Amino acid sequence: MSRFEIQNPYLLFLGDAPDQLAAKTANGVKVWRPDWCLGQFRFPACKADLGLPDMTIEEAAAAGVKTVILGVANRGGFIPDAWIVELVKALNLGMDIASGLHTRITTIPALKEAAEKNGRKLFDVRHPTRDYPVASGVPRTGKRLLTVGTDVSVGKMFTTLAIEKEMRDRGMNADFRATGQTGIFIAGSGLSVDAVIADFISGSIEWLAPENSEDHWDLIEGQGSLYNVSYSGVTLGLIHGAQSDALVMCHEIGRPHMRGLPDYEVPAIPTAMDTILHMAKMVNSDVKFVGVSLNTSNVTAEEAEAFKKKTAKETGLPVVDPLKDGVAPIVDNIVASY
Repeated sequence: MSRFEIQNPYLLFLGDAPDQLAAKTANGVKVWRPDWCLGQFRFPACKADLGLPDMTIEEAAAAGVKTVILGVANRGGFIPDAWIVELVKALNLGMDIASGLHTRITTIPALKEAAEKNGRKLFDVRHPTRDYPVASGVPRTGKRLLTVGTDVSVGKMFTTLAIEKEMRDRGMNADFRATGQTGIFIAGSGLSVDAVIADFISGSIEWLAPENSEDHWDLIEGQGSLYNVSYSGVTLGLIHGAQSDALVMCHEIGRPHMRGLPDYEVPAIPTAMDTILHMAKMVNSDVKFVGVSLNTSNVTAEEAEAFKKKTAKETGLPVVDPLKDGVAPIVDNIVASY
């Protein structure tokens, strides 16, 4: 298998999730691919609810579900026996299983045996299924956009998906390229770049977004941040592997410090853009920023509007909150620039 290729429609397996946050991954799939999600499976103790029809495993099979998605954080880093009983049942009824958990479902004997017996697939999307080449840096055809951030968890995946939707609504030739487990479930394919051995990160992205037709856009989901010392290595690998034509800067207004790093300040947007652009020009001298995407959820509408105007003046770029404003101005700029 060259990359994860997960068949839909899905049953979102919530198990005994203790709260709504534990189902964050499953909720992302439901929001962005509602037509792929036929139902949810919940034990009586489950405290999460995605608003989908509750289904038993048997009902899911009868409805035509192709893959059961484990889109929930489990307790203690292991899969309970009660989950395994239901997942074996799913395999016996002809469904595949895809997991975003740290626990590898491919190492659970009962699941492995049932999958082999029924000719079904088990996907551990956090873990690579193949070896990747060392990056070559050789220019390739097609166009690529990468979302980058002043910090981690500032809306890079959401922004990338919003741009894909806007482009496709306009009839443009564009594909979202997932680099994390939630994105893989949403796209149905991709790779979890933070699990790739460091020497091969850039090469894995060259492979994920290879040569394509001149009118095609690969929209690559960003990870980490050059300014977050915990995850900057992954980000630099993505920047060099993407060989981007376009970049979109993502930022959360009002964040007091780098996430998980109270001694580090969040950089100013223009400062971060200068640093990132310097790194990106190593592999594509024509790369440029085409927009700024803001998460304004922690500030008032007035504060958000003032920040947008200030940032637009500083950068000369369209500045939006993709959730509240949409990303049409950014796509307009892309269309006008390429």
